[in-house]
Amino acid sequence: MSDDLTAPETLTELIRQAETAGASDIHLQAHAAGAHIAFRLDGVLTPVRDLPNPLAERVFGRIKYLARLKTYQDSLPQDGRIDRADSGAAHDIRVATYPTVTGEKIVLRLFLACAPRRLRDLQFPERTAAELEAFLRQQSGLLLLTGPAGSGKTTTIYACLEFLLGLGGRHLITIEDPVEQILPGVMQTEVNEARGLNFAVAARHLLRQDPQALVLGEIRDDETAQLAVRAALTGHLVISTLHAGSCRGVFERLLAMCPDRYAAVSAIELVLNQRLLRRRCPACAGASTAPAAGCAACLHTGYRGRVPVVEQIRIDPALRRQVRAQGPDAIQPPVTLEAAAREVVARGLSDSVEFERVFGKPPE
Repeated sequence: MSDDLTAPETLTELIRQAETAGASDIHLQAHAAGAHIAFRLDGVLTPVRDLPNPLAERVFGRIKYLARLKTYQDSLPQDGRIDRADSGAAHDIRVATYPTVTGEKIVLRLFLACAPRRLRDLQFPERTAAELEAFLRQQSGLLLLTGPAGSGKTTTIYACLEFLLGLGGRHLITIEDPVEQILPGVMQTEVNEARGLNFAVAARHLLRQDPQALVLGEIRDDETAQLAVRAALTGHLVISTLHAGSCRGVFERLLAMCPDRYAAVSAIELVLNQRLLRRRCPACAGASTAPAAGCAACLHTGYRGRVPVVEQIRIDPALRRQVRAQGPDAIQPPVTLEAAAREVVARGLSDSVEFERVFGKPPE
């Protein structure tokens, strides 16, 4: 990319390059000499280039102009959105600015304008895909997904919705923050904390809209947790996320949030704890299991795409009795998250370097 390009041309080229690489975000960090550009590729920030002043300043101004933000404001955070028709992108773009000690930081989130992926296309192990499909065919119960930000929970939820749409005959309602894909046939709503519309308030009202399947983007507080449990016990299929480090941690948190522990244990049907390992770049990895060398196709990272690893717990009547008697100590996934990740590495889909990045230690 030439520094002789104008600000509109530079921004268009950055967006094009990010889309081609499959990036989810573009980070622009101002500093004394210009701005540092990085892409979030497969969950990891990857340096791309630096923009010199005054081109950097003009690019920042161009982004704010397209997002309908105050171009002169760089001392307070701002949030906006760029329509793909205005940027020439294949995606709508969410814009977030924030002042830092070295200058303004702008993050562009690229929203995919494509249909949700099918469950069978997520590359889950067969046991996981089968359990998910079996749950989604039920009429009631609670599915909880857990994992850190960027672990693929939203992708899994949209794939579940796509599967439910395929079954037909159900009223599907979502409460999201934000809505990342529009799904025809689904009643999608977005929380607005500034106006008092949080997950709990939205869920209370939307349960009167006769949902047969309800997606709660996240359980953040006790009230939302209790609403999710009650809905699952009164004939609704409920899907949500809950931040915890493990399947056992999900039970620890939910039981702490729900005074009626018996009801909480009765509601949960399936828990998935997932992570994503970067996939070794097929263009430069070769047949060995060593880290890939890197090439133009993967921006010299050695990785392209990601592979899910999952630990899961299906709650059957026997395990439900155990949890009521012993609490979360009874939760023992048949395949732990680390064991699932070691299997992925052994198959050559990822490598030991990526395993250590995600788990903080090499595979045993």
